[in-house]
Amino acid sequence: MRVTRRTFLKISGAVLATSGIGISLKPVAAYAKPLKIKYAKKTTTICPYCSVGCSIIISTTNYGKVINAEGDPESPINAGALCSKGSSLYQMSTANPNRLQKPLYRAPYESEWKEVSWEWALDKIAKNVKTSRDKSFRLINDKGQSVNRTEGIASVGSAALDNEECYLYQKFLRGLGLVYIEHQARI
Repeated sequence: MRVTRRTFLKISGAVLATSGIGISLKPVAAYAKPLKIKYAKKTTTICPYCSVGCSIIISTTNYGKVINAEGDPESPINAGALCSKGSSLYQMSTANPNRLQKPLYRAPYESEWKEVSWEWALDKIAKNVKTSRDKSFRLINDKGQSVNRTEGIASVGSAALDNEECYLYQKFLRGLGLVYIEHQARI
């Protein structure tokens, strides 16, 4: 007798059915707990990761704790679907022990990272920006025209910024003299 996959399954099913070890087909009552978002306040927002602009529903308790984040099925952009980054958005609001709480700094030619304070990190960034700007700042171009710009710093914006934040960021960068300004939505 030639045994194919189909005949093997038929024989296996017949053996299980006659041996009494089979699966009971008797209906079973199902009990489900109420959903944790049943009484939550729902707020729609936009995913901060890429420039697609997927709509997300954030569920919060009465005192503002985020308890769920999911794609908005009524959104024409993502129709409720989210990528892996958007799906993990809930973790941005929770206390994750693996998330860094302090900035890390690795000095040039060093192999180890060390924890530094936020004040130290922001001062270091400001000093580096000033040093780079001062080294690359040009008052006039090769034609003798006044340009007042720096070509030693570039910026790539974030899709997590809204229009007002983009406006302020643009003003800040133009105030520094940057000309290489890009935004994630255009990349």
